[in-house]
Amino acid sequence: MRIAVFRDAQQADRIGAEILERIVREKAHPKLGLATGSSPIGIYKELVERIRISPCSYKHVSTYNLDEYVGLSADHPQSYAAYMREHLFQYLDMLPNHIHIPNGAAHSIEAESHRYETLLREAGRLDVQLLGIGLNGHIGFNEPGNHLSSETHIVALTEGTRSANAKNFPSDEQTPRHAITMGVGPIMKADSVLFIAHGEAKSTIIQEAFTGPVTTSCPASLLQLHPNVIVLLDEDAAAGLLNGGRPSFRMIGNRRIAFLFDPKIQEIIGENIS
Repeated sequence: MRIAVFRDAQQADRIGAEILERIVREKAHPKLGLATGSSPIGIYKELVERIRISPCSYKHVSTYNLDEYVGLSADHPQSYAAYMREHLFQYLDMLPNHIHIPNGAAHSIEAESHRYETLLREAGRLDVQLLGIGLNGHIGFNEPGNHLSSETHIVALTEGTRSANAKNFPSDEQTPRHAITMGVGPIMKADSVLFIAHGEAKSTIIQEAFTGPVTTSCPASLLQLHPNVIVLLDEDAAAGLLNGGRPSFRMIGNRRIAFLFDPKIQEIIGENIS
């Protein structure tokens, strides 16, 4: 695990966009696992800006989103399908049949979960999975619990997650209670994981996820077991890890963690994103 700490969120977002764009430019048929929520918006904004400055085709790219709310159709303004169109897809020349997002309005949500899992299995290993983290440690909508599912499944959202999402909906009653989410299997099998987080509010859970025990009560802690994780944080999000110090190489448990403080981080971490 390599943790890059930046002075502000925009620097982190810029490097995240460069990492994704390099995969798109260098791979013949790249498969990108994409996330939604507040964390990746800056990366998507930077990607769009990079395309404006230096055009890059995405016709050869396939994308696989982590999740979707149960009960929301793709044209619902608060669906994750709408989110992806607003923040990224409308600016790309992607082929529509290369864009994959669970259908939250499917007649049978169980059948849809099975369909999406089959799709992921047929796709094989993702080149990169973009991730944020929930305040309770969830990745995708894999919520804390006694066990975690490796496959696509329906999840009952915790009240904490619903509370965090409520700002996007007119009322509590209209805030979704369930979602379809990719399981931890495809996430952990991805060639690389690109993790992004901003702000002091995430600092405590990030410290728990990356320095605490690997446990289903903090799903993001499983990333400690992944061989190629790049973590991009601003100083506020990294506060719990740095404990007032400066970034450096250090031991956390029996793992040597690289803390990097360098705007040219892509030159350092690029070696293992291929």
